[in-house]
Amino acid sequence: MAIDTAMTTIHVLVGALWVGSVVFVAGAILPAATDGALNAAPLETIADRLVYFSRGASVVMLLTGGHLAGTGYTVASLTGTARGHLVLAMLALWLVFSALVEIGRSRLVDGLREKRVRAPASAATGTFRAAAVVGVLLLVDAGLLSSGIALY
Repeated sequence: MAIDTAMTTIHVLVGALWVGSVVFVAGAILPAATDGALNAAPLETIADRLVYFSRGASVVMLLTGGHLAGTGYTVASLTGTARGHLVLAMLALWLVFSALVEIGRSRLVDGLREKRVRAPASAATGTFRAAAVVGVLLLVDAGLLSSGIALY
């Protein structure tokens, strides 16, 4: 029981930090870069740190979420119950979220290496905003799962 509590705490904390960092980049960093308030070098550092954190968070989420799903669900309960469907939806959203962060970072860094800022920031903004929306959906999904309400 204590291991499940620890896994849940780590899973939720890392997930919230991960989504929050992407929302911050989409909502504050990229608009500032598009407006010309940031130079290429600091923006590239931010993008690199975000993607390294994202990759690490992906591994943590896979390990902790895998543990929680493996100890709390069977194949039948994952595929045959509303809570199981929320877990599977979370997995799908997690994969999309991870991919969007990687794609957004790639679009951003490609232009930054040429010391351009506004165009790459603008090109990456849509992808990061999409990632932010998916991240919020992940948090909503997590909230539904943690609330314990009966879903039909």
